Amino acid sequence: MKIAVFASHEGTDLQAIIDGCKNGLIDAEVTLVISNNEDSGALRRAKKEQIENYYISNKNYPDEEELVNKTLEVLNKSKIDIIFLAGYLKKMPEKIIKEYKNKIFNIHPALLPKYGGKGMYGINVHKAVIEAKEKETGITIHKVDENYDNGQIIKQTTVPVKPEDTPEKLAARVLEKEHIFIVETLSEIVENLKKPKGKVR
Repeated sequence: MKIAVFASHEGTDLQAIIDGCKNGLIDAEVTLVISNNEDSGALRRAKKEQIENYYISNKNYPDEEELVNKTLEVLNKSKIDIIFLAGYLKKMPEKIIKEYKNKIFNIHPALLPKYGGKGMYGINVHKAVIEAKEKETGITIHKVDENYDNGQIIKQTTVPVKPEDTPEKLAARVLEKEHIFIVETLSEIVENLKKPKGKVR
């Protein structure tokens, strides 16, 4: 199975997926990386791993329709089976969601439906968790639909919030667990999609 990963920043989750595929933990291959940030670590990692990669953003494709068509063109050219959003800070266009229905997944650094939605990304999520005096947070992997952080939840895992946590400390601990969780869950997603009905439970 061929995976396309969309990422906006450093791409550490992307690296976890690449390594999981190379180590045989995920029965698939990352064959395409797309970023909306020209200077992202994700694109550097893709180049280092010799994975086809594209910078596609509103800066180099100001017309939204052109941007969507370019994205679909490279996805179709690479014969992509699964799209995984690993820290991708742009809303997925409806046309792409329809084209890859039930095959687009996102990782979110909180226990959805809490701390999701517009503006809830990166350090903002961890600040909100600490301000709310939560005892635990976690990670959610879910299907992507037309609304932010709203699709069917595939799997969640928890991470304790410690009394001495700062948003940065909590973010680092969540990220560490993300790298393990993303590989485990993506492996299950791939196996479920390979079943005759091609559905993810």
